[in-house]
Amino acid sequence: MKVLSFLPLLLRGPLLRPARLSSTLIRATALELVILAGHVLIYPSGIAPERRPSTPRPVPGTGTGVGSGTGKDAGSGSDPEHGAGHDEITRAAEPTALPTTGDARPPVVLLHGLIDNRSVFVLLRRSLARHGWRHLASLNYSPLTCDIRTAAELLDRHVEEICARTGHHEVDIVGHSLGGLIARYYVQRLGGDRRVRTLVTLGTPHGGTSAVPLAGAHPIVRQMRSGSELIEELRRPAPGCRTRFVSFWSELDRVILPVETACVDHPDLDAVNVRVTGIGHLALPVHPAVASAIRQALESDGSDVGTRGAAHVA
Repeated sequence: MKVLSFLPLLLRGPLLRPARLSSTLIRATALELVILAGHVLIYPSGIAPERRPSTPRPVPGTGTGVGSGTGKDAGSGSDPEHGAGHDEITRAAEPTALPTTGDARPPVVLLHGLIDNRSVFVLLRRSLARHGWRHLASLNYSPLTCDIRTAAELLDRHVEEICARTGHHEVDIVGHSLGGLIARYYVQRLGGDRRVRTLVTLGTPHGGTSAVPLAGAHPIVRQMRSGSELIEELRRPAPGCRTRFVSFWSELDRVILPVETACVDHPDLDAVNVRVTGIGHLALPVHPAVASAIRQALESDGSDVGTRGAAHVA
């Protein structure tokens, strides 16, 4: 099993021993509560979609024939379903249009989890922007979304719009929890591998989860259960899938149960599963060590990933 060389802060010791687990769990739980409190405060700032420029500037010399490079996001106001359906993913561009000339990095699409919004990625987005990513799109989908397949179809539309606006032919996606499952369905079942170079998932129930049993009445939660029709659909063959998967999973995740179901386990997929220690589900999109590992995964050209393997982040 290959250990990735590009991930920082590698855990070189063994798994946490039982004597240390209780104190580690207490610290992780305390951190989860702090993150939850902070996220409640900033949640309103992420309810509205990102702003878009009123008049996109043309991109000179790109040779793509595409009208504009929009820098932080992409989207078209001409979508007849924009704002019309409760299952719709909504987004808009940052107010600064940026050219794609000389920018080899594809746009990064950030997709949040259940009952959340784009504000969960404030720190990760800032980290990516500070390290040179120029095209960042944070997408919102409605908390009333009831079907992963429908959300994946809408993600397909938005990825096409982002590619058209930025002049890039591929994107990278970072999905937290349910967002990663929506992105995986798009890649694996809707042909999204033609557009998605790398899919990074954070605490995503790739094998389903048995957590929150009382929430099983919600259709999308039932789809996230182990053995659901959708989870079984993702187990079907996917020969020739071109997307690279990097899945971060935490041994202290109390939302994904059992925790190993957050790993990508599929013979046809080029996947690396990264075990994260010392933090829980809510910390995955905000922890600086995870952010650093995400940057390294997105910068990799694939030579470090190989076929499939595992790594650790402390």
